[in-house]
Amino acid sequence: MEDKVIIFDTTLRDGEQVPGCQLNTVEKIEVSRALEALGVDVIEAGFPISSPGDFRSVVEISKAITSPVICALTRAVKKDIEVAAEALQYAKRKRIHTGIGTSPYHIKYKIKTTPEEILRRAADAVKYAKKFVEDVEFYAEDAGRSDNEYLAKVIEAVIKAGATVVNIPDTTGYCLPEEYGTKIRYLKENVTNIDKAVISTHCHNDLGMATANTIMGVLNGARQVEVTMNGIGERAGNTSLEEVVMILKSHHNLGLKTDINSRLIFSTSRLVSTLMSMPVQANKAIVGRNAFAHSSGIHQDGVLKFRENYEIIDPHEVGIKESSIILTARSGRAALNHRLESLGYSFGKEELDDLYHRFLLLADKKKEINDEDLRILSGEVYSGERALKLELLQITCGKSTLPVATVGIRINGEVHTSTATGNGPIDASFTAVRQLISKTVHLEEFLIQAITKGSDDIGKVHIQVEHQGKIYYGFSANTDIITASVEAFIDAISKIK
Repeated sequence: MEDKVIIFDTTLRDGEQVPGCQLNTVEKIEVSRALEALGVDVIEAGFPISSPGDFRSVVEISKAITSPVICALTRAVKKDIEVAAEALQYAKRKRIHTGIGTSPYHIKYKIKTTPEEILRRAADAVKYAKKFVEDVEFYAEDAGRSDNEYLAKVIEAVIKAGATVVNIPDTTGYCLPEEYGTKIRYLKENVTNIDKAVISTHCHNDLGMATANTIMGVLNGARQVEVTMNGIGERAGNTSLEEVVMILKSHHNLGLKTDINSRLIFSTSRLVSTLMSMPVQANKAIVGRNAFAHSSGIHQDGVLKFRENYEIIDPHEVGIKESSIILTARSGRAALNHRLESLGYSFGKEELDDLYHRFLLLADKKKEINDEDLRILSGEVYSGERALKLELLQITCGKSTLPVATVGIRINGEVHTSTATGNGPIDASFTAVRQLISKTVHLEEFLIQAITKGSDDIGKVHIQVEHQGKIYYGFSANTDIITASVEAFIDAISKIK
């Protein structure tokens, strides 16, 4: 039987402490609902006494969320605990998370007290929180740099006082993985009442070891992990939810599982990134733009032959449609032929060899080869007349004018026209095109790129549309970007069989 690892998400508390990433209450509710759908077990909704906004957010999240436990952070201070209890009054399942520093640094320089006094205050805080809620978590701040023997005494005392979860934070990200794992194992073996509480990890990434430390904590007995989406958090961030979840999912032999619906990871990641205006780094594990992108020819050939040659995770498992084969000077014939076939082209060996030679010459001059570059290189011209062709485009728009577009399309030799309004000239034009075709298409990607410089600049437009689960690509180039956009849209639609 698999052991369950509890996912405690602190995106809305520790993650939101990143400068410039603050969310309003409505945005926090949106993120908390996404986390609930994702399957997290505990949502740390905020630090109620810190501000009226945080208090209000905990109240509203408590009202909006049904399944996860809603947790509120406090210091080991009575007033903090009282305010947290008030903020949690509407929560279906509630937890107070209280604690105090236990390292020599915090005891001597931050709190300026004695180890004995810390021990008393820790137990008293848990006892007081227990008056308000049954589920009380205690954090030993800076446990990573705390003496293990003293830490064990504190943990034993707070469990005796009623703590249901004991959090062992590596607050400064200082521990080495083996060191942190040993600390968790020491507590498992030396705290006499440890069986009455769940051990939790809470690791920071100051030295880039947050995920490694968390996994070592789990392997040594921790059964709750405190994480954030995209690994956001103070300084260098917290342990990344998606990394821990996919490590446990990939390593079946560990016998550990979570209740996370991994197919919602990517969409949740993008929601958090968008609302917090914090881009995800391109090479971020699991959710970065390049996490499933391949540009090396050897890797591309291997992935095309058998995905698991270079991908230990199926991108579908985290909600990504497919891997990306990026064409560069390092790409091989297999990747080039794969892209050409996806564009509907087919070449014999000699033709492909010649095309590959010209591809490499161009790739040495450009960082990345796109689909239109391939069309130009191949000299491919669609045989016969296109089924759809733009014949007329007339736009009326302006600052105080509702955008109106009239489109004329030649469909199988006969011109049909349609007029529509929209949010802008391009939206109005696309709506008019949709009115003339019988197929239902969804716009997946719309990209405009400049080719030259100056007022006579040419705009290249690349479009992806989805129809019945398949992706179709369209392209056009024109000094009039609206015309180019409509032509590219029609180009993509015309490829639908």
